[in-house]
Order: sequence, then C-alpha cells, then structure tokens
Amino acid sequence: MTSEALALSHLRPRLPSPLRQVQDERFARHGVRLLLKRDDLIHPDLPGNKWRKLAPNLRAAAGRTVLTFGGAYSNHLRATAAAGRLLGFATIGVVRGEELAAGPLNPSLARCAADGMRLHFVDRTTYRAKGDEQVLEAILRAAGATGARDAVYVVPEGGSNALAAQGCTGLGEELRGAADVVAVACGTGGTLAGLAAGLGPDQRAIGFPVLKGGFLGDEIRTLQRAAFGAPVGDWSLDDRFHCGGYARTTPELDAFAEDFGARHRLPVERLYVAKMLYGLTALTVDGAFAPGTTVAAVITGQPLEPDQSHEPDQPHGPEQSHEPDRPHDPAAPDPPDPEDFKSSETVGTL
Repeated sequence: MTSEALALSHLRPRLPSPLRQVQDERFARHGVRLLLKRDDLIHPDLPGNKWRKLAPNLRAAAGRTVLTFGGAYSNHLRATAAAGRLLGFATIGVVRGEELAAGPLNPSLARCAADGMRLHFVDRTTYRAKGDEQVLEAILRAAGATGARDAVYVVPEGGSNALAAQGCTGLGEELRGAADVVAVACGTGGTLAGLAAGLGPDQRAIGFPVLKGGFLGDEIRTLQRAAFGAPVGDWSLDDRFHCGGYARTTPELDAFAEDFGARHRLPVERLYVAKMLYGLTALTVDGAFAPGTTVAAVITGQPLEPDQSHEPDQPHGPEQSHEPDRPHDPAAPDPPDPEDFKSSETVGTL
C-alpha cells in the first residue's frame, strides 16, 4: 500500500475544527473574549490531537505494520488501533505491565483488541528502556514483528515526535488571526510544540501541564528542534494548575468543570481539558490579559462517560504519584507509571 493509497481524507475529518465564541462573565467583566476551539469534534475515533499527531505518522508508515506503546488505559493505543481498523493496516500495541497479560482485558485494551491490535505486554523495566535500540529490537522480536526492520513503523508513546509536532502546526494555522492567546493542556508537549509553530507572529500560546515536574519545557524545545530545526513561536508554560499531578483532580477542579460544562453545554474532560480551562479562567480573573484580548481554549477531548476520571479499581491515596515516563536515571528510584491510573473514559488528549 502506498502513502497515496493511505489517504486519510476518506475518513472525513472535520477540518478545520469548529471555533465558537462563548459568553462567560468571568472573562467578559475583564474585557476578554473567549473562544472554544473544538478539536474534540475532528473525528469520533481519532479526536483532537490524536488525529493531528497520528495522521502524518500514518502517512509515513504507508501501510506498514504500526507498533506503538502505551499503558493499560492509553488513549493513544486506542486511537492507533481504531486507525488500523479504519484504514486496513496491522497494529501492535506494546503495553506497560506484564502482569496485565494474566487477567481479563480492561475495557480500553479490549477495545484495542476488538479493533485488531495485537497486544504485547512487557515489564516496566523493559518499557522504560524502550528508547534503547537493542531493547527495541528485542521488543520487536518478542512482539512477533518479524521480517525486515523497515516492515514495521514505530510510533513513540503518546505519538509525540517530529512528525506529530509538524501535524499540530495545522491547529495554529487554523487559529491565525482569530485569537491573541491560545491555551492548550499539555501531557508530552507535542501539541504545544506544533501549535506554537503554526501561530502567527503576533500570537502566543500558553500550555498548561497536567503533571508536575518542571521538565516539559526542555522536551518541547527538543521536539521543535527535531521538527523545525530550532525552537519556534511565542509560547510559555504555566504549571500551577496540575491539581496535584497526573490523573489527579481536586474537589475545586471538579466543581469548576461541572459549572463550566453547565454554562456552555460542554462535557468537560477532567484530566486535561478541565485543568487548562481552570488555569485560563484563573489567569483572566487575575488580570493577566489586557482588556480587548481574545483567548482561544483548545478542547482536545471529551469524556465518554461524564464524571469518571479514574479507573475505579485503582487506589488514589496521597502516597500515589502520577508522573509520566521521562529519561531514566539508573541510580534513581523507579518512577511510577501514570498510564496505569488513566481512565478508559478519557478521550482525545496526551
């Protein structure tokens, strides 16, 4: 199958995604105009940044088997499996946690399997070392990705690579001339990296990390160097609104999300979108934007089922930490695995 044959257009993505103004007195009283960029409506199976990040990678794969990585409740795995079903190519999902192979599949992984994805479970030590070429080759062999190495196209965890960042420039281009400031939730940073590159010179982007740690800026700059040759665009991060870390919410965040959703008839996804909207509203109330400013909030996903932001069988005590995989220091304690706490009901953001 050629890259031309693997045209995504027949899936009828809704591009550009809808942009609508909403009336919210918390913004209006400060002279700020609020727009919602509904990237969650691009495609029912590949919504939001999943479409923008996967599409260029799937074109590059050109029908080859796609192997990618994720945790037990990975939205990225689900989107990749759905793309394989819709476009007719094979997919392999390398899943963190070999113990998961012994029990019944959770709803998220069952959905992947139903879409034809072959699941391969690995221990967490192997998973963290997947960036090592020898480890990757061993994973490929164990996962049954036999034959020539170039017969398999590898997409990184979360789909964030140079092609993904390039794909997300379309988000910024669609917003040129429409807003002064664009806000987006950040997990791995690929969406912000591309968004900022696509905006015009008189626009700026604000990323709201959904996890704590303070390392995301360096990762975004690295992505931009790989995608565009150098850091590009006017962007910044505000890490005050992660609400305790990845996959954490607070009563205040939940109340805000319920209120925002009721005001604007918008189901608000808790782990990403709610934190971005919460932070954007707080900045507005604090006077961070001059009167006359237009801000656009990118809605990258919606909950499939409202009010279910955690897997119910997982503990969420204060001793739990929810941080993503990052470059691993062998001398440091093993970092926890956030995807193990990620809800199968959350769609559309990384």
